[in-house]
Amino acid sequence: MAVPVFDALIHAPGRLQICAILSAAEAEFAVVRDSIKVSDSVLSKHVKALEEAGYVAVRKAAMGGRQRTWLSLTPAGKKAFVAHVAELERLVKVASSLSV
Repeated sequence: MAVPVFDALIHAPGRLQICAILSAAEAEFAVVRDSIKVSDSVLSKHVKALEEAGYVAVRKAAMGGRQRTWLSLTPAGKKAFVAHVAELERLVKVASSLSV
């Protein structure tokens, strides 16, 4: 298991949702966009930030006569996402132990 690390890049709500979706499988750009209910440009900005960090791989392929864009988490992205989720879970436990 990865050492818990809070990752500010992943933590932004849109990027956290993207990583959660991609943690299960590669997904087409449009599927991710529709799942998190953002515009193409907003998703592109999030993907660019994740790609520059080495967390997301972008693959383009022709399908049905149209160019499609596929997104997937890289091994580094999977490791960072798992560590971030573990840190969030740790914080929840800490907060729960302080609750009345």
